[in-house]
Amino acid sequence: MSLLHAAIITPFALALLAPLLYRRMRRIHAGWFVLPGPIVLFAFFLSRIPAVAAGGNRAATVPWIPSLGIDLTVYLDGLGLLFALLITGIGSLVVLYSIYYLDQTKEALAPFYVYLLLFMGAMLGVVLSDNLMVLYGFWELTSIASFLLIAFWHQRAKSKYGAQKSMLITVFGGFAMFAGFLLLYMMTGTFSLREIAGQLEGIASHKLFLPAMLLMLLGAFTKSAQFPFHIWLPDAMEAPTPVSAYLHSATMVKAGLYLVARFSPIFAGRAEWFWIVSGLGLVTLLYGSYRAFQQKDLKAMLAFSTISQLGLIMCLLGLGSASAYHLQAGTNPLIYAKATMAAVFHLINHAVFKGTLFMVAGIVDHETGTRDIRKLGGLMAVMPVTFSAALAGTFAMAGLNGFLSKEMFFTAALNALRMDFWNMRTWSLAFPAIAWIASVFTFLYSMILLFRTFTGRLQAAKLKREPHEAPLGMLIPPVVLASLAVTFGLFPNLLSYSLIEPAMSSILPGLPGQGERYLVSIDLWHGFTPELWMTIGVVAVGTVLYRLYGRLDAIHRLQASPGALNRMYDRGLRALESAAHRLTGAYMTGSVRRYLLYIFTFMIAALALAMLGSGRMIRYAMSELAPVSLYETVIVAVMIVAAMAVPLARTRLAAIIFTGAIGYMVTLLFVLFRAPDLALTQMIVETVSVTLFLLCFFHLPKLSKEMTALRFKLANAVIAVGVGAVVTFLALGAAGERKFPSISDFFLAESYRSAGGKNVVNVILVDFRGFDTMLEIVVLGIASLGIYAMIKLQMDSHAMGLRAPARNFRYPRSNDVILRTISKVAIFIILTFSFYLFFAGHNEPGGGFIGALMTAAAFVLLSIAFGMNMFHLVVPVDFRKAMAFGLLTAFLTGIGSFVFGAPFLSHTFGHFHLPLLGETELATATLFDFGVYLAVVGVAMSIIFTIGRDI
Repeated sequence: MSLLHAAIITPFALALLAPLLYRRMRRIHAGWFVLPGPIVLFAFFLSRIPAVAAGGNRAATVPWIPSLGIDLTVYLDGLGLLFALLITGIGSLVVLYSIYYLDQTKEALAPFYVYLLLFMGAMLGVVLSDNLMVLYGFWELTSIASFLLIAFWHQRAKSKYGAQKSMLITVFGGFAMFAGFLLLYMMTGTFSLREIAGQLEGIASHKLFLPAMLLMLLGAFTKSAQFPFHIWLPDAMEAPTPVSAYLHSATMVKAGLYLVARFSPIFAGRAEWFWIVSGLGLVTLLYGSYRAFQQKDLKAMLAFSTISQLGLIMCLLGLGSASAYHLQAGTNPLIYAKATMAAVFHLINHAVFKGTLFMVAGIVDHETGTRDIRKLGGLMAVMPVTFSAALAGTFAMAGLNGFLSKEMFFTAALNALRMDFWNMRTWSLAFPAIAWIASVFTFLYSMILLFRTFTGRLQAAKLKREPHEAPLGMLIPPVVLASLAVTFGLFPNLLSYSLIEPAMSSILPGLPGQGERYLVSIDLWHGFTPELWMTIGVVAVGTVLYRLYGRLDAIHRLQASPGALNRMYDRGLRALESAAHRLTGAYMTGSVRRYLLYIFTFMIAALALAMLGSGRMIRYAMSELAPVSLYETVIVAVMIVAAMAVPLARTRLAAIIFTGAIGYMVTLLFVLFRAPDLALTQMIVETVSVTLFLLCFFHLPKLSKEMTALRFKLANAVIAVGVGAVVTFLALGAAGERKFPSISDFFLAESYRSAGGKNVVNVILVDFRGFDTMLEIVVLGIASLGIYAMIKLQMDSHAMGLRAPARNFRYPRSNDVILRTISKVAIFIILTFSFYLFFAGHNEPGGGFIGALMTAAAFVLLSIAFGMNMFHLVVPVDFRKAMAFGLLTAFLTGIGSFVFGAPFLSHTFGHFHLPLLGETELATATLFDFGVYLAVVGVAMSIIFTIGRDI
């Protein structure tokens, strides 16, 4: 495992460790346990700048699912390094800021920092992953983490609404992007970004190339809040300000920009790419800037400002893609590559000044109790340091001390006038015109944000708190960012060949010749150029509009209405919910018979159509089957009789006994078929299941029977005959014809040679199909938590139409002296046998799953014989924590293989000479099996005890 892999894992590991440290040291703010992580990561990525700037891109691979081409391949180039520095650098400042912003006596700090670290790790995974499937996994994890962060104040309706909106829109885009990735795989046969870019000539004319591009762009536009998918970002401002400063200035909203930049080597040079990216970016720039100056809330203004600035960068990436067209045509493309240079430079500038302004808005809200600019003013005198940071940030946003990136934007827009391809002769004038108008609006809302907040008369009566300067720890992050904004404005060439040029080489890798580099020289003075006159015009017109802003009632009364797109979203969501309720109500009638009717009808239709569609005749030869013995005939007959007795039983206890009899007869069949593992598992599962049935039926009324005349029901007959016929023909078809040789020969041959185990069943569970087993115990864990939630989380009994019983439950215990006497011996025998099954399971019948069920059976016997109070005294274990520890053990065992460069859940074994034991075989699969053992014990006992306490 490389250092790059470790860098991605670090936030996730810290997310597990920090809450544990905070729990033990409550007096220390949880943020102090988190802060060292991003600082160390930032220092690591800083140390990589010289190597990457010199062209030393770095890649490392850890196999994951090699058979499907899915590996944990990380790749650090100029673009990935730039985003990694933004993620970790601004992340460090945000964590420091949050320590002073969030009160540890009022806020749930542990979940907050867990979500923040999950997001940081996911973002690092996005920008460093070379494999499309891994990138997609991290991409969706950013959506989940941002949902949790936006909904952090979940008691507020607006927070939940904003979180839901962001989740729905970004996940929708993520699904589209996933489909685009699959189309790219279909065209190239690989998930590697670098390998796909290397096959560009072979796929550019493919019929799936354009659909893949459109789907990928849909994912990028939803994440980066491009029009019309921008509507989630203003509502996401309900998140705590540290979240807004991190997600909505430097990381999450930039993920879409990263995706467009990363895929530019593949799609740039196409007219569709150029027009969609640059055109939609231009529209977003104009719309966001126009809506921004209408807002009265500081964070809402910054939200629309962010939308506008993201549109600007997106437009520049689109304009820069024209250089790839000229490269293909053999003409000089470097004139249009300046747009890409401007995009990278402004991306850095925007992260710095927008992070500053979000933190300033948070300080104003924190110290005054409001973000409404109509109530603010005159804060410069009481908050001079905050004002200084705001001054640097707003002037950078307005294009004053951030003049250089704005001038480069104007240069790129003016260069569009030179384009004589892709119908640009008709539309080229729109780029500089809209760029100038949007810049005027940008200057206007920047001045409104600064001067309406900090100058004028202090309106102390309208404020919830007496304003004062923020504490030093809260001031350091915005001051650092503001200082960087000023530094980058005065000394831009600090970034030229350290960050900007390597990033350009990643976005447009084919332009410089062999051994050549982009010329990145950013000068403060170019003379009286058209760009300078455009900037002067922006300042002049923007100043006039600002002076008129407070005087013209038409402008002053502009309100931030929800807008047509928001209303369309709300109505669409309500329509979907209404349709879902109607559809669900139509078939969820509460009738079990109807549910079985739906299930069996679908089953008959699906399987029958599949068999008929195969066009194959069912071949079945009785001569190839083993003879049926007398014992098998008797056992099957007992099973049939017991099954027929279940619906005829007069009491629930009798029905449970007949059901258990069926299961125990299946156990005997497994014994006859010489399948001891299956027999043990079936027997123990049946025992535990009978216990669960008894617990569930204990408090139900007696089973009532109604005497009704038997009537023939055609529907029932059709369903019954149909299910029987389909299952019979399916079984005969499966047994009579095999298209592939049996895989059992492989398992028998490789069980010991590859996995070191003679028990093939156990080896399959923990090694060959270990991933399936891990997912199965995860599902079991989710089921047990669901049962616990339904019973324990105080559901609204009135909404359920039930009246909660008001009684104190006293745990039952047996008064049977014989049972209690026998149990004292039997429990230890059962536990000893369960441990034997666990340790011997790799070579003899047994394993973690069977051993866990046997342990659960012993615990059930202990609780029945001596009562649950005594059980908790003897076994003081929180079984939900045991389940969680088991899942974690299984997962960490799988991850451990990465350390040795092996795929996930790879196992090894060896023979060692141990004291007293002598020559002993040790296998890493035993650790995984131990995780299974703990998880299954935790699941079984959690379910049994949860239901038992509810009786």
